Amino acid sequence: MNILKVENLCKKFGKKEVLKNVSFEINEGDILAFIGPNGAGKTTSIKCILGLQKITKGEVIINNYSLKKNFVKAISKVGALVEAPDVYTYLTGYENLLLQASYYKNISEDSIMDIIKLVGLENRIYDKVSKYSLGMRQRLGIAIALINNPNLLILDEPTNGLDPEGIKDLRELLLKLSKEHIGILISSHNLSELESFCNKVCIISHGEVLAVKSIKDIKKIDENKYILKTDNTSKIKKYLTNIDKIIDNNYVEIIKDEEAMGEFIKRVVLNDIKVYEIKKEDLSLEEAFIKIAGGKKID
Repeated sequence: MNILKVENLCKKFGKKEVLKNVSFEINEGDILAFIGPNGAGKTTSIKCILGLQKITKGEVIINNYSLKKNFVKAISKVGALVEAPDVYTYLTGYENLLLQASYYKNISEDSIMDIIKLVGLENRIYDKVSKYSLGMRQRLGIAIALINNPNLLILDEPTNGLDPEGIKDLRELLLKLSKEHIGILISSHNLSELESFCNKVCIISHGEVLAVKSIKDIKKIDENKYILKTDNTSKIKKYLTNIDKIIDNNYVEIIKDEEAMGEFIKRVVLNDIKVYEIKKEDLSLEEAFIKIAGGKKID
């Protein structure tokens, strides 16, 4: 089921166009990595989707409701966490949730407890938030975002300030939520982490979408990268080009198309160089991003 559809979204500040026909979709259970360099338009897109900034042109459809034409119904099943969660540190986690629940109708205590268990805070929910780690505060922030039982969760840089354990906890939580049929949009500069749990990616640069693909497909955009294992890479050095790379004494990275790779292997074997293994290598998400974005890195 389609949860979010962004169609030709444009945003201008005065004469400056910061979003240019941004389009992508999120379905139930999707975790979409929304990536791009600083200033690419990620946060502006998120604010437009949430109704925090006026859309200049285009359409945002949430659960089949137009954000422009039926804002209340469109936004009613959306939860969001933009950077650090906005919580009262002198209250307990439970008190913060009760306060947020009071803004909605018919939020039962049972549903609050279910959310607490879902985010894994049941053992610390009655402690003051001032005693929480950053990871626990992020969990509480997500619990607040889930208080209205949304099926779309939007997270802008949720890993900021988290240590590796906190990032691992967040990853496990988001995977759990996706299995509950919640669609998730997550913006982050931590591409290696996003690669480990997102199933789709939208790459944006200078306000334009460069690619929307599954993580699996985007890592296969370069079919010409191979890892070769030999007895000693020093023997193979003179056959390498300037785009190939020696990894260590036994492994070398070769960039060639399939036919050229066959000729390369034939040549080195005929020169008594042992080849033990050849493996076609997928790109990492960061490598794929750099290739698509024309050599630009995530800042």
